[in-house]
Amino acid sequence: MGNVTPMRHEAAPEVEELELDLLAEALFQRYGYDFRGHERTALRRKLRALLQQRSLRTLSALQGQVLHDPRAASAVLRALHVPSATMFDDAEEARLLRQASTACLSGAALPKVWLADCAGAEQAWTLAVLLAEQGLLARTELHCTVASDELLAEAQDHTIPLERLAEYQASYDRAGAAIGSTRLADYFHITGQRAVLLPQLRSRISWAQYNLVTDASFNEFNLIVCRRALPDFGPLLRQRVLQLFHASLAPFGLLALDRQFDENEALAAFYRPLLPMQPLYKRVA
Repeated sequence: MGNVTPMRHEAAPEVEELELDLLAEALFQRYGYDFRGHERTALRRKLRALLQQRSLRTLSALQGQVLHDPRAASAVLRALHVPSATMFDDAEEARLLRQASTACLSGAALPKVWLADCAGAEQAWTLAVLLAEQGLLARTELHCTVASDELLAEAQDHTIPLERLAEYQASYDRAGAAIGSTRLADYFHITGQRAVLLPQLRSRISWAQYNLVTDASFNEFNLIVCRRALPDFGPLLRQRVLQLFHASLAPFGLLALDRQFDENEALAAFYRPLLPMQPLYKRVA
């Protein structure tokens, strides 16, 4: 077989927009995953990359596969959901979460944290290590939700190739490892060529399938983190999700977002920034 020629986007913009609407509707009606309120530019970027991977020319062709082949639907959902994180892959986020956990969890009796639309096991493990560094994890409940049963199973069964721990050590150092906690490997159990987070750390993590678009508030939290999924949400969906977080956040709890509140943000009056120029907010009303 010869080399695959890159897909040419020949559909007129108005036709591609209609195709995008129909594909989003098909995903919702056939599988219950609602991307209709997602930001269109992000959807088009992710789906065009998937078209090239699958050697397809149009979203209509992809829709036909989605409707009749669960494997194709799984590929689309994976492309549209939050990409999997690697440990300490975002040094800024790690530093922000370290400050957030110190500020709002230290004084709580039984603090609860929600990683909403979690980017897989390694984002959760990163936060677990940060909390363990500060002596907070043993009394903290870390609730991690993902959008599909497939992502849930992967997160629960996740392990890391042993050779990647060295790479992660460098990321850990860039994020500002706590004094006295300089070896990331100390937090892992190693079997053969695979590593997994220590049982005493994993036991503080609860995993669940949860749909930010349709599901209701399920608990009250001292810290809610949603930095990686929110950029893909359109304005109306973003407002719906922020209202959900507001209903789920304890008084004086912290909300870690992808960007700062807009000046005309309806919920902004209920929050105060914890740090200058950072999207980390304390609920004050």
